[in-house]
Amino acid sequence: MTVTIRPAEKNDIRQLARLIEEIERFYGTADADIQPFDERQAQVEEALFGSPPLASALVVEDEAGDIVGLAAYSFLWPSAGSTHSLFLKELYVRDTLRRQGIGAQLMSELRDLATARPGCTRLEWMTDRVNSDARTFYRSLGFEEDNEKIVYRIGTSTT
Repeated sequence: MTVTIRPAEKNDIRQLARLIEEIERFYGTADADIQPFDERQAQVEEALFGSPPLASALVVEDEAGDIVGLAAYSFLWPSAGSTHSLFLKELYVRDTLRRQGIGAQLMSELRDLATARPGCTRLEWMTDRVNSDARTFYRSLGFEEDNEKIVYRIGTSTT
């Protein structure tokens, strides 16, 4: 299958909101915890196209014009010294299109974006320890795991 990888556009918001629900279900989010579609759509718009945008995304578009994957990322500062990094928050390809090289294409595009940006010295991301498919995928691309970092997380929701 031929796909196009391109930056997200405002007219992608509705499809991205649907894809994010698919991603939530992939990670095991219960139906009761899935955010209402209108809220999710508004948050996608704010995150990608607000002033200032909180993130950027590359989308994978299939031959029919459907969004079937994404790479959501942000530039973070500082990284090493006073440089910055491209931080990949989410890499997702619909299950029916996995193992066709699309994830590798996304990673290559991200590396090109990071390389082209002056002052960007690294590309970083995380995956869950239990996500053996993702870990195998990254190793197949020649990336090594960094066991030096410990991730902390705290929710800010009052509900």
